[in-house]
Amino acid sequence: MVKQFKKPDLNAPRYRPTKLNLTNSDFYKKFIKENPKCSDLTMLQFKEIIATFNGKIWKTVVSDRDGVQLPEQLGYLFIGSCPRKKNNVDFDKSRKYGVVLQNQNWESDQYTAKIFYTNYETKYRFKNHELWGFKGVRDFTRMVGQTYPTEWKKYIQMDNLVKASRLFRKHKTEIKKKIETQDLLKDYDEFNLN
Repeated sequence: MVKQFKKPDLNAPRYRPTKLNLTNSDFYKKFIKENPKCSDLTMLQFKEIIATFNGKIWKTVVSDRDGVQLPEQLGYLFIGSCPRKKNNVDFDKSRKYGVVLQNQNWESDQYTAKIFYTNYETKYRFKNHELWGFKGVRDFTRMVGQTYPTEWKKYIQMDNLVKASRLFRKHKTEIKKKIETQDLLKDYDEFNLN
């Protein structure tokens, strides 16, 4: 049975969550107070440095299969391929045709991209680490949306119901096995039959 698509009311009141902006004047003053050698930086230069650094991080996440380990042991950021959800509505086509149409993701063999942030396997534990979250900036999420349909095979395949921490445990055991085989191969001589 085909469901009718109810067009959204564009004039309806909207809920906009309050934005938390850490690059404000108080943060800038605190940074200058703690780092007096950087006192010649203006507020605009300070914001530009932060934006450039963050841009380099998310561009590396998009281009590198394994993602990025964030500085100061804050966690890991990577892109994963996940199976498509059952209800993945294509809002543009649904609005155009008046019925609910699903987004099939034919370009990526019905996989969707997800940006994963985890701090589970960091070297040092910190208080309330399980409460930390991540929300990608608009440029990051748009870049993932543009590059994923063409490069979807290079990203790590994740199951919707498996935690990202399992991936890191699996990776650690693979590294241990590689080290063990390298140790065994050091003394190996194929011409010595003893």
